[in-house]
Amino acid sequence: MSLTTALPTSTREIRLASRPTGRPVPENFRLAESPLPELLDGQVLVRNHYISVDPYMRGRMNDVKSYSAPFALGAALDGGAIGEVIASRAEGRKVGDAVVHQLGWREYAVVAADATSLARTDLAPASAFLGALGMTGLTAYAGLLKVAEFKPGDAVFVSGAAGAVGSLVGQIAKAMGASRVIGSAGTPEKVARLLELGFDAA
Repeated sequence: MSLTTALPTSTREIRLASRPTGRPVPENFRLAESPLPELLDGQVLVRNHYISVDPYMRGRMNDVKSYSAPFALGAALDGGAIGEVIASRAEGRKVGDAVVHQLGWREYAVVAADATSLARTDLAPASAFLGALGMTGLTAYAGLLKVAEFKPGDAVFVSGAAGAVGSLVGQIAKAMGASRVIGSAGTPEKVARLLELGFDAA
């Protein structure tokens, strides 16, 4: 068992106070304090450093059936996060490890160690593991190579190319030998950004 001194006994968390209509506003959320559960065998206590705020979360704020369960009113939100293990009762996870997990939107989280993955923050910034080296990057990579079956020399068109996934699709395609990468975007500023990222046209 690996522990640090003066461990927190509670955490601040963001809860869904009401379901938004249209664009969410601050009144839809509430900052609250919640006690932390006792750390059990196989669990780690993580201090979150970054959380991922993703478009799919807006859909989860509605009380409708979807591919991901809706957030419960009055309960803490959840989602991707990366943080530092500050206490561990799990083999393979030690104090100081950087881990990715799904209990974001709170300062501290007690997480099953097998629901975390180690992040090599010596190789890339921690925040990258919630973006290019996380779900966003995997979605871009799998979509391009597995779904679209990209081959070097192909010309690639990316719709919504200024978004997190689309911008990575274009960059991966260029790096893997696309003959031409074209992206669509909704504003001149976004078009300019795509050209900065190496798109051939936008």
